[in-house]
Amino acid sequence: MTARTMSVPGNQQGYTLTARVLHWLTAVIVIGLIPAGIYMVDAPAGPTQDLVFNLHRSFGFLLLLIVIVRLFYRLGHRPPPLPAEIPAFQRDIAHTVHWTLYALLIAQPIIGWIGTSAYRAPITVFWLFELPPIWPVDRAFSESLFVVHRLLGFAIGGLALLHIAAALHHHFIHRDAVLMRMVRG
Repeated sequence: MTARTMSVPGNQQGYTLTARVLHWLTAVIVIGLIPAGIYMVDAPAGPTQDLVFNLHRSFGFLLLLIVIVRLFYRLGHRPPPLPAEIPAFQRDIAHTVHWTLYALLIAQPIIGWIGTSAYRAPITVFWLFELPPIWPVDRAFSESLFVVHRLLGFAIGGLALLHIAAALHHHFIHRDAVLMRMVRG
């Protein structure tokens, strides 16, 4: 095998189409939500800021639904095994990062929903329907939750960057099929 070829074992399995669609939907939404969240808190008050807040809340709710579906799908469909040559400690790190991302991607929109409820701002999902408030009005608590929400957003961003870096490392340095399992299946 030359440095230009990839080692793709004949029995290497890829992710199912459902798993890949849910993964890439999650990725696209997260990649959009983080900069939108950063922008909206510093944007000047007005229609643009309102639009970004509404879109952020709508996509946050959509993300919650997608991640819950994804989690249930994952529990019923084991992911393909990593290549045998990957050391156990790297497998453990990958496993930890994946489950931590699941936990944060479920906690984050719920914290946002509680914080927005405590602030008593409406959450209109894509201007179709309004989510009910799930917490009593408490502006001080809301502000504290938004600090947690912001910090978790940065944690999700950091873990996502680690996840992306690992996939690219496998693809370009190790030249194995780890990334292609999620791209082509």
